[in-house]
Amino acid sequence: MSEQPGTAKLLETLQSVVRDAEALLQATASQTGERIDAIRSRAEESLHHAKKRLGDIEEEAIQGVREAAESTQDYVRKNPWQSLGIAAGVGLLIGLLLRRRD
Repeated sequence: MSEQPGTAKLLETLQSVVRDAEALLQATASQTGERIDAIRSRAEESLHHAKKRLGDIEEEAIQGVREAAESTQDYVRKNPWQSLGIAAGVGLLIGLLLRRRD
């Protein structure tokens, strides 16, 4: 299982939101009042949960890549000639496509 481009973009966006939220909390640190304190508290809690979830998502993605790599290695070890044939076929196909573009 590999990480899809959409997932990578989503992670980047969420990391940006977390950074922006941290900056906003720091910028408003001098503001006081009961209502502002309650909002800051909720924002800090949400930010904490978002950071934890981001870490979990990144760890899941890394684990998925590791599992895919291990699976690929196992297949190549068990089927070296088929793997070589597949790689040659893919290389030929890419070569034909690139030659067509020129």
